[in-house]
Amino acid sequence: MTDKRFPKGFYWGTATASFQIEGATKEDGRGESIWDRFCATPGKIITGETGDPATDSYHRFMDDIALMKEMGLNAYRFSIAWPRILPDGDGSVCEKGLDYYDRVVDGLLDAGVRPFVTLYHWDLPQALQEKGGWANRATLDAYVHYSDIVVKRLGDRVKNWMTHNEPWCVSILSNEIGEHAPGNHDRKLALQIAHNLLVSHGMVVPVIRQRCPDGEVGIVLNLTPSYPATDSETDQALARQAHARSNLWFLDPVTGRGYPQDAWEGYGADVPQIRPGDMQTIAAPIDFLGINFYTRSVVHDPKGGEGSRVLNIRSETNQTGRNWEIYPQAMYDLLVSIRMGYNFKNIYLTENGASYHDMVSPDGKVHDGIRIDYLHKHFSVLLRAIESGVPVRGYFYWSLMDNFEWAFGTSSRFGVAYTDFDTQKRTLKDSGVWYGKVARGNTLLD
Repeated sequence: MTDKRFPKGFYWGTATASFQIEGATKEDGRGESIWDRFCATPGKIITGETGDPATDSYHRFMDDIALMKEMGLNAYRFSIAWPRILPDGDGSVCEKGLDYYDRVVDGLLDAGVRPFVTLYHWDLPQALQEKGGWANRATLDAYVHYSDIVVKRLGDRVKNWMTHNEPWCVSILSNEIGEHAPGNHDRKLALQIAHNLLVSHGMVVPVIRQRCPDGEVGIVLNLTPSYPATDSETDQALARQAHARSNLWFLDPVTGRGYPQDAWEGYGADVPQIRPGDMQTIAAPIDFLGINFYTRSVVHDPKGGEGSRVLNIRSETNQTGRNWEIYPQAMYDLLVSIRMGYNFKNIYLTENGASYHDMVSPDGKVHDGIRIDYLHKHFSVLLRAIESGVPVRGYFYWSLMDNFEWAFGTSSRFGVAYTDFDTQKRTLKDSGVWYGKVARGNTLLD
């Protein structure tokens, strides 16, 4: 590669998730999800909003596809809403739900955009949660049934499949920290859910291969490089611990290495119950790893142990609107470490992006040069990682448009398109125009 060009056939896309964009939570037979219930609980969403209408993409998906076509993108990562397919989590199939995703997939293909589908992006049917959710092994069987239905229906056109999005968030953030649905605060429960999620991933891989033999399947992990705040042995040990718990706890089992021993021992009595054959199931061979990268963590505590804390290393010029540090070097460090430590055939950057306090200017445009700067810096290190031998095949910016950002509601704007949540009008931001030029030229712009 020369002249800042990316590899031939590189995928440039954006990413979304069903609950964050679709709305229409009670239409066409869709069942209740854990996020519908969570949003209805006072105090859980800082803006007091729900996932309806979100960006109303259930009715406006062709507007979204038109944005992608205008930008010249060749890929789109989106997720299927489980309660739209099986309103009760299992049992009767809702054909209208499948019909909707048929239309989405056909619309994308007609526009020359390759669909990348995530089977689970957090909207578990509430009916299954009431039976124990992911802590109940029966949910794993229900997930296999649901996945089989979806891949059977769409696998003739969709060739890129992701089993789970960010199992760390589904388990730890949602069931130990409690920030996301269902909002539990129980480490032992969270670690059991993390294990069960990985087992369900391994169970679904052969189902996808059977239904879509010419496709590829992977899993999406949110990986956060951890750095010690100082050179002290304590801080270095804390950084290793954070890395093991946040990253290796999911990476290592998927690649057949089991759980990292130091993290396992550190969790003590909270470690999950493992059934015979579980670890072999989790290690089902996959075709790619999806990586969601946003920032790094820097840890420090002179006392060490459980008292360790993540430091906010930021200033007015190196933080996003969510107060996340902008540190592109961490993306490079992460990608190179994955190449050196594992043997993934393909890697996709399945999410990366920044939220800012965007506003429409009097000229009707959104001038977000700060986001263009963010993208340029991350594309630069991405290109450098590829040139060093990391097999990255595509990049998906989070997100196509401003949407419902989970516990932050619509207050957090990540999109390369601005959403007017009163009218649902989408407007490409300056960053969207710039990103489109990169995608069409497959070249990093100055």
